Amino acid sequence: MNIGASGAAASMGVAYGAGAVKNIRTALWICAAGVLSGAVLGGGEVVKTISSGIIPQNLLSIKIVLIILLSATISLFLANVIGIPLSTSEVTVGAVVGVGVAYQVLYVKSLITIMSFWVIVPVIAFFVTWFAGLGLVQLGKRGYHFDKQWLAYLLIIAGFFEAFSAGMNNVANAVGPLVGAGLISPSRGILIGGAFVALGAVLLGKKVVETNGKKITQYSKAEGIVISSTGAFLVILSSLYGLPIPLTQVTSSSIIGLGVAKNGKHMLQKKIVKKIIKIWVVSPLISLSISYFLVKLLIDSDLYSIVVLISVIIATVGALSLMRVINEERRSVHEDGGGI
Repeated sequence: MNIGASGAAASMGVAYGAGAVKNIRTALWICAAGVLSGAVLGGGEVVKTISSGIIPQNLLSIKIVLIILLSATISLFLANVIGIPLSTSEVTVGAVVGVGVAYQVLYVKSLITIMSFWVIVPVIAFFVTWFAGLGLVQLGKRGYHFDKQWLAYLLIIAGFFEAFSAGMNNVANAVGPLVGAGLISPSRGILIGGAFVALGAVLLGKKVVETNGKKITQYSKAEGIVISSTGAFLVILSSLYGLPIPLTQVTSSSIIGLGVAKNGKHMLQKKIVKKIIKIWVVSPLISLSISYFLVKLLIDSDLYSIVVLISVIIATVGALSLMRVINEERRSVHEDGGGI
């Protein structure tokens, strides 16, 4: 339900913000229909990857599944508290990898493939929307106006397919570990998972759609179509090959590509771009660390590994704090005229 409230509901933000869908409830029901149909019709391949493509399936006991889901949930909760958007795909894969690291059993080639596409797909999204954005800019200079009514219908369809892609890809994050442990069949898991993701979008997704809608009102309907359709196409294609892809990052890359086409390369220097890159790196590492810690604490009772992990965390926090203090001292010396 939280997946539906955050990532899935955001898929209709472009259509709502651009005025293609006037009623927010209508936007949420369109999103729910897209998510459920995407999960049922095409969610099976990603479920296979999450359930058995990263670590051996026989490793997924009930305790391990609880640790994986709890690690992903804690990561998302902490991110929501401090206002950092995390990808459910990245934190789920990170949690599964944490278990694999704890037991020293990991399908490295499969993991490298998944992580490679976490970079490749957003980069493709950037260049597709950048190229399309250049075309829209040129058409605008020639006097073509993107306010036709049929564009609104196309934008709604694009939003639906973006929600469809979210259903294909993101539902697996919740039910994949359960399927791997044999607690539920793939078809039943996809149906139940899809239903609850859709329900989460309808019941809890209003604020997300409103927020995204306000943020993207600067985009025309044509630009919204480019953003939504690019993300939908790439995530659907990735889902067919069983690759869990971060839809949030794909959409962000699409928006950045369009922004560069409209406003130039200085768009890449903005803090939001640097923030997105940091999120790509940090997201899976947070859930990996939590799942590894929980395995060692609750299952292996390995106090030595726990002490080492806690020491690394304290050392990291301490180093970051020290760097901040040093930077503040340098700024202070500079402002007082006593040094650099």
